[in-house]
This record gives sequence, C-alpha cells and structure tokens, in this order.
Amino acid sequence: MPIRRIRPLAIAGSLGLAVALVGCSAGGAADAELGSADNPVQLGVVGASDPYWAVYEEAVEAEGIELEIIDFTEYTQPNPALSEGELDVNQFQHIQYLADYNVSSGEDLQPIGATAIYPLGLYSDKYASPEEIPDGETVVVPNDTVNQARGLLVLQSAGLIELAGGGSSASTLEDVLPASRVQVEAVDAALTVNSLPDVAGAVVNNDFLGPAGLSAQDALYADDPSDPSALPYVNIFATRADDADDEVLLRLVEIFQGDQEVLDGLLETSGGTAVFATTPADELQASLAEVEEALQG
Repeated sequence: MPIRRIRPLAIAGSLGLAVALVGCSAGGAADAELGSADNPVQLGVVGASDPYWAVYEEAVEAEGIELEIIDFTEYTQPNPALSEGELDVNQFQHIQYLADYNVSSGEDLQPIGATAIYPLGLYSDKYASPEEIPDGETVVVPNDTVNQARGLLVLQSAGLIELAGGGSSASTLEDVLPASRVQVEAVDAALTVNSLPDVAGAVVNNDFLGPAGLSAQDALYADDPSDPSALPYVNIFATRADDADDEVLLRLVEIFQGDQEVLDGLLETSGGTAVFATTPADELQASLAEVEEALQG
C-alpha cells in the first residue's frame, strides 16, 4: 500500500468532511474493526520517506493489520490531527514534547510504547572537550521549551553549569546559578550550529548536524540515554487516552520493536545515533505525568 501524504493546509480542511461522513454513515468504516480493510490504522509521522517506514508498513500488514502512514511536514501537525480524530496514533516525538503539547493545549494524549532515544550533544569549533572551555565563555542552547531544559541538563552533566535544585525537564536560563563556569544564551534551535564560530560551544539538535557537516561523533559531550533522567527524551508512539489500551495499536508497538529490519533502517537513518528503547507503557505514562506537573509549576 503506498504511503499517503497530507499537505499542511489539507488537514484542517478535511476535518469537517470527515465529521460529516462519519455522521452520515451507518455500519461504515466507523463501525469496522480497527486495522481492517474498511478501517485501516492511520499512523502519523514526520519523514515518511525514510526507508524504514516502508519496511514497517509491510511488517504490519504481514500481521494482518491494514495500515496507512500519513506524512506531515511539520512537527506541530501530528498531535492536533490525533486529538481531532484524523489519526489513530502518531510516532514522531519524545515524552517532553508530548507533555508540552498536552499542557499548552489541554489535551490528554498518552504514550503507548517506546522506539528510541537520540543523544543530544555539545559541539565546538574551538575546543576538544568541555574541560578545555575557559571559565566565563559563552555556550548556546536552543530557546524552545522542549529543548532548552534538556540542553541545560547536558551542560550541567558536562560540568559547565550548575542548575537550581539540580535541574529538571522544566529548567530555564533563570535556573543557571552564578557559580556556573560559563555563560549561557538561548537562540532558535536552527541557529545553534550557526553560532559555533562565535561562541565556545553549542548544544545542537541532531536534525541540524548533517547540513552543517557535523555528525554525532563530533560531540564534545552528549547525554546518557541509560540515565533515568533521560526518560522524558525517549521517542514514543502516542494515541488518545481512551485508546491507550487498544490491542491493535499496542501490536503496532510490538512489531516496531521486534522487527530487526525496521530497527536497522532506523539506526541507519539516524546516522548511528539511535539507542533503541522498550520502556513499558506505564513507565512512559508516569514520566509524562511528572513532566506535565513540572511544566505546570
């Protein structure tokens, strides 16, 4: 089955039509079993052109589950589409991102399975290790809510700053203590790598490494995926709270985690940075609740 792509403006325009069709149908797709030919699972992702998604689609359908992979061009799109019923499940985000969405939107999407975590690294054009960075120098981190706290935790683990209360998934620049070795500034995530010529170092999201000629192996320091504090950054399958126990959706998680060809493809796409995770759903959901509480203050 070919992957179906949805353009950004097509989503909102299709909602009214979808509601109308459901309201007019009797015994149609809305009543068919999820994953059947009449009611395929709608899975939203960002980057459906990555080869492992086609492998995954084949693996799912080999198990007798009909699947349609819906491609979104921006990270801001799949969660609203899921909340509105346009999707059954999505897979593109980590727990921290989902928590920020839930808190800001008042929704209650829930994680039902883990995929992988991607270490976040500190990079520099001038120094080969965090220890070489002189006191008083400037280091930049992303300025968005989701990545800023993680970037600050990376700098703390690298010994460059100290955070109030030991730091958390809700830390901000205001939590950087005066005793810190370096100054920290926040810039747009896409600009962190461009800042490298002008600062001592920058925490850079993996998405921006390749275009800048960098790889994860160039990092001076990266967070440890095995550290319990890294759990909020595990990427997940997410669905609506009412569907969190749906057997078909849980089977999708099992297939993803258990298909070696899918995992090999994901690893290759990530440039070798992906660290696979099989964290149980209840632990993911507990982590989500903790992060949401922290964000709400």
